[in-house]
Amino acid sequence: MFIYQKRLQYPIRIANPNPALAKFIISQYGGPNGELGASMRYLSQRFAMPSDEIKGILTDIGTEELGHLEMVGTIIHQLTRNLTPEEIKAKGFDTYFVDHTVGVFPQAASGEPWNAISIGVSGDVIADLTEDMAAEQKARATYDNILRLSDDPDVNNVIRFLREREVVHFQRFGEALNKATEKMNQANVYFMNPAFPGR
Repeated sequence: MFIYQKRLQYPIRIANPNPALAKFIISQYGGPNGELGASMRYLSQRFAMPSDEIKGILTDIGTEELGHLEMVGTIIHQLTRNLTPEEIKAKGFDTYFVDHTVGVFPQAASGEPWNAISIGVSGDVIADLTEDMAAEQKARATYDNILRLSDDPDVNNVIRFLREREVVHFQRFGEALNKATEKMNQANVYFMNPAFPGR
């Protein structure tokens, strides 16, 4: 069961609307390495985990990613509020505006809509937890790229916070992977068994 607290994990108060900035930040909402995919990935993978402790780690992080989705959506909303038609055209936000006005739609910066094909759920504990570690690094790299392109301190402070959480999640998934391999029959863990076929 989830309990929703009506506050963001980090306060967001963006003084200056900037639809050009929103156009690439939206990738962390619905892009291939974004928060929507992360939350769905972890909340789906948890069912195949070998212990309640590891299921709990995926549930905790998946739930936090839903909070991050809300934060990224809030950034995009604040960056696109009260725009005039002239600002929309001048900042290249017109193609998005035609389809979504200033609603927050899950898509990549390229305009590709989100779909579930980007989430890895194999049912294999090692594959999924390794995928999760990689996913957190890809999300961190995307936040790094956003910081390279953004000069708005109101936005950058939030992006830095979100980036730090990706690093923490990477570490937690590493701990979960270690716990999972300890709980599994070592003879069936291919990277620990020198007699494993094909090794």
